[in-house]
Amino acid sequence: MVGTGAKTAGQKIGEKAMLSSLSINNVVLIDKLDLDFKSGLSVLTGETGAGKSILLDSLGLVLGSRADTSLIRHGTDKLSVSAVFDVDTSRGELAELLREYDIDADGELLVKRTLSRDGKGKIFINDQPVGAKLLKEVGRCLVEIHGQFDNQGLLNPAGHRDVLDAFGGFKTETDAVRQCWQAYKQAEKSRAAAEEETARAKSEEDDLRHWIDELEKLAPVEGEEETLAQKRMELMNAEKLLENLNDAYTSLSGDSDIVSAVRRAQTAIDRANRLVGGRYDDIINMLEQTLINAEEAVNEIEAASQNISLNQNELNSIEERIFALRSAARKHQVDVNGLPGILDKFRRRLNSIEFGEEGLRQLREDEERARLAYIKAAADLSAKRKEAALKLDAKVMAELAPLKMEKARFVTRVEKLDENAWSEHGVDNVYFTVATNPNSPQGPLNKIASGGELSRFMLALKVNLAQTSNVSTMIFDEVDAGVGGATAKAVGERLARLSEKVQVLVVTHSPQVAASGNHHYKVEKTTTDNVAATSVKELNGHERQEEIARMLAGETITDEARAAAKVLLKTPAA
Repeated sequence: MVGTGAKTAGQKIGEKAMLSSLSINNVVLIDKLDLDFKSGLSVLTGETGAGKSILLDSLGLVLGSRADTSLIRHGTDKLSVSAVFDVDTSRGELAELLREYDIDADGELLVKRTLSRDGKGKIFINDQPVGAKLLKEVGRCLVEIHGQFDNQGLLNPAGHRDVLDAFGGFKTETDAVRQCWQAYKQAEKSRAAAEEETARAKSEEDDLRHWIDELEKLAPVEGEEETLAQKRMELMNAEKLLENLNDAYTSLSGDSDIVSAVRRAQTAIDRANRLVGGRYDDIINMLEQTLINAEEAVNEIEAASQNISLNQNELNSIEERIFALRSAARKHQVDVNGLPGILDKFRRRLNSIEFGEEGLRQLREDEERARLAYIKAAADLSAKRKEAALKLDAKVMAELAPLKMEKARFVTRVEKLDENAWSEHGVDNVYFTVATNPNSPQGPLNKIASGGELSRFMLALKVNLAQTSNVSTMIFDEVDAGVGGATAKAVGERLARLSEKVQVLVVTHSPQVAASGNHHYKVEKTTTDNVAATSVKELNGHERQEEIARMLAGETITDEARAAAKVLLKTPAA
C-alpha cells in the first residue's frame, strides 16, 4: 500500500510534461535497458555502487548535460539514450520553444542522443536534428534534477525573484511592470535623442544660418543641372545648328519648293480622280497630309532657327551657374539634385533650435509620466511580493519542523534596488536566506546549509512551489542523505505530497522514503565472466517488501526486518 495522498499508477498529472520511458544503450555498466515510468512517486533503490547514478547521468544526456566519452560502455564504440515525454503543447514555454524551431509534438516528445568514441554525437527531437543548446533549453522545460550539492535552480539567487512571482501568481503584475518599463525606456530614448539633436544643432547654428543663406541665394531646383547642360550644349554648337536648320529650310522652300510640288500633284490627281469616279481618293488624302506635314515642318524649322542664340554672354552665365551648383553640391557632399533637400534639412535643424525647447519640454514631461507609471506599477508589485514572501516563509517553516529542522529559519528577502539597477522586472532584489541554528546569522541558502540540510530545505520549498513549477518531472538524488527514522519518514511523506502535483523520481537509501513511493525500481549490479552489468527491475508487492527489509537489515534479511518493512508499506502518509 502507499500513502493516501499519493497518486495511483498511470494517473496523469495536470497538463504538463511527464517522463514516460527511458532507453539506455552502452552507458558505463548498462548494456541495454528499457524503463517505463508512471505518474506519482517512483523510488529507485539499490546497494551503493549498483549504478543508480548511471541512470541520472543517462537522463542528463537527453536533458542537455555535457556529453562525456567516459560514459561509453567499455568495449563499445557508441552510446545512445532516448526518452519519451508526454507533453501538452497547447501553451507554455515548452510549446513556444517547439513552435519557434518548427518541431511537431502532438502529445509526445521523443528525445534521442548518441555519442561516439571520437566525441562526435547526434541529437534528435521527434526525429528532427537539433543542437546541444536547444536540447538544454528543452530539457530545462521538462525535468528538474536536484542533487545534494546542486547549485542550480532554487539555489541560484538570480532565479529567486521569478520563483516568488510564480508562487504569488503575479503574471498580470509582472507584465504590467514590464510594459511600463519599456514605455519609460522608450520615452527616455526619445528625449535623449532630441536633446542630442538640439545640442548638435545649437553648436552649428551660425554655420546653419550661413549655409541656408548661401543656398537660398543659389535657389537650386531639382533637375536644373540637366536642363542647363542641354542649353549649354546648344549654345556651344549654335553655328552648326543654324547651318543645318537653314539647309533643311532651303530644301523644303527653296528652288525645289516641296510644298508647291505637292500642290501641283494634288491638282493633277484631282483631275484624274474625277475621270475614274473617285477611285483615287486615298491618294488625294495622302497628298493632303503630306502638304500639312511639309508646311508644319517649314514653320518649325523657321521657329527653331529663330530660337538659336549666338550670345556668348548667355553661354558664360550658364557655365557659371553649373559651376556654382556643382561647387555647392561638393561642399555638402550630395549631388546637384540633392541641394533642395539639403536646404530643407538645414531649415528644419534651425527650426529645432528656435522652436525645439517646447518640443523638449513635452518629451521631458512624457518621460516623467512614464517613469512615475513604472514606479507605481513596480511599487504595487513590490508590496505584493512582500506579502507573498511572508506566506512562503510561513509555509516553508511549517515543513521544516517535521523534517527535524525546527530550529532553522527560512526568510525570503525583498529589498529595494538602487535606481540604476531597476529593470523590467521591477525595483526589487529577491533572495532566499536561511539560518540553521537560533543564534546563527541568516545567509544564502547554498552557503549556510550542509548537504543533508540543503536537501531538506529544497524539499520544503518544492512542496510549496510545485503548483507553479514550469516542469512536471522532478528528480531527487538522495534527498534523504544524513537523516533517518522519523525524519526520513517525513521526507517520504513530503515527496508523496509533491507527487500529487508533479511526477517525482527519487534515488534513496532510506527504507522510509522507499515505502512512500507508488512505484519501486531496484537497481542491481551483477558480474558474469568478470564483466559487470547494471540492471533495473520494477518490483511487485512481495519483492518490494523484501527490498525494504534489505534496506532496514543490511545483507542478512531477518524476520524482524520483513515485519518492519510490512509495517512501513502499510503506514499511510500524513
